[in-house]
Amino acid sequence: MQKKNILVTGCNGQLGSEIRLLANNAIPGFNFLFENHISLDVINTPLLARYFDEHPIDYCINCAAYTSVDKAESEPDKAFLINSTAPGKLARICESKGTFFIHFSTDFVFDGNHSIPYKENDTPNPISIYGKTKENGEQEVIKAGGNFLIIRTSWVYSSFGLNFIKTILRLAREKKEIGVVYDQTGCLTYASDLGKAVVKIVQSIDKNPELSKNRTGIYHYSNEGITSWYDVAHEVVKKSGLKCKVNPIETHQYPTPAKRPAYSVLNKSKIKDTFGIQIPHWEESLDVCLKILV
Repeated sequence: MQKKNILVTGCNGQLGSEIRLLANNAIPGFNFLFENHISLDVINTPLLARYFDEHPIDYCINCAAYTSVDKAESEPDKAFLINSTAPGKLARICESKGTFFIHFSTDFVFDGNHSIPYKENDTPNPISIYGKTKENGEQEVIKAGGNFLIIRTSWVYSSFGLNFIKTILRLAREKKEIGVVYDQTGCLTYASDLGKAVVKIVQSIDKNPELSKNRTGIYHYSNEGITSWYDVAHEVVKKSGLKCKVNPIETHQYPTPAKRPAYSVLNKSKIKDTFGIQIPHWEESLDVCLKILV
């Protein structure tokens, strides 16, 4: 039986690296093609078309993204190119080739004015350039048609790449005390857990292709539980046995170029019900990652 081909773009990022780790353990029935921005420029339409002609792709998992939230404020053109134009190009090629397309978005498409977890059909209202680029990217994918999933996620971290967890570990080793905002509430996402969920979704769709059209749309995924950046930092320091004191501060005490939603908790009922995904609690997953990092 011929293996199905899965293209993973942005393979050197946090999520792409975690999926590569999973693929190294051999997932039956699938052959993974990992490409980064150098080996496959997702902005180059002729190159993309040629790549898809040369490699029959059954599933495309687009992990390529511009993730510098604050930097996007000063270089919006680059952020829109990577987060909006590129996924639109990929989605259109996938539609033309009958390739199932999986793309990732963010909790930052919301303004943070809710007091209950955001559902997939809540109206986006991004308050930063980064959030606007991701919301626009969603619309580009939807306009392309075809079979696709857009998975909104939040507060992503991993043992790979740069992220909040690694920053706190570094600061806690360097300083006696640090201040971390406590008035931004959301959900952590361990990229390894998200990667496993994506693989399970692909396997589920592949077993029953007729259901794929009914499953097209937007989904939310993050680890279970609600937290703040301060709570996360406090747990990281405590679990790592570091002596640094973590002080809670308000957002206005730590000004940043980009505004962040004060509340961006995601409701995950749809993805759990549709694909039978079991999601670990954020503290449980943090323990797993810290065992790798510490």
